[in-house]
Amino acid sequence: MIDVTRLYDYKPSFGFFARQLMYPEKLDFNPVMLETSFDSAHPAYGLAMTYWTAMQDFSLDDIQEMYAETFDFQKDCTLYMSYFKFEDGKERGQLLAKLKLLYEMFGLEMPEGELPDFLPLMCEFLYAAEWRQDPQAAENFKMLIAVLEDGTYHLLQALEKNKSPYAYLVKGLRETFKACRQQEVPEK
Repeated sequence: MIDVTRLYDYKPSFGFFARQLMYPEKLDFNPVMLETSFDSAHPAYGLAMTYWTAMQDFSLDDIQEMYAETFDFQKDCTLYMSYFKFEDGKERGQLLAKLKLLYEMFGLEMPEGELPDFLPLMCEFLYAAEWRQDPQAAENFKMLIAVLEDGTYHLLQALEKNKSPYAYLVKGLRETFKACRQQEVPEK
């Protein structure tokens, strides 16, 4: 189970993850974006810094080319988180419908032509959604976090194999989720 209060504390970082996992634009590399998204106590701080430093070695054109080569042309690096498990099966369609419903429950509309399991969109949802006063948030987020953890696991494996700087970003996202897991209290 996820600790939604702790997850809420990390909202600014989900905005950073969302922007960095979308097609790169010049504004995405403004240092203020990094500085306002993480503090040194954040579980992904070191990985975000490593990613940021690695990306500084590239021009924007190089980053855009790397992004397209990585996420658009490598099937094992897809940003669609349920694709790894279901590909284009019926179960995936059902999961996508449930994710869309979850977004709508929290007042967010789906962008035209985008699937709800697109990793930047999922991160954007965690950044923008307001769940602090919702007593059902932990239960409602179970599926979302499960899809994210499963999909990013497979994505991270592919990115590490390809020695992509995006691996630091995805690993940082996974570390953030890990820090938000509630500790199970053993029964006596």
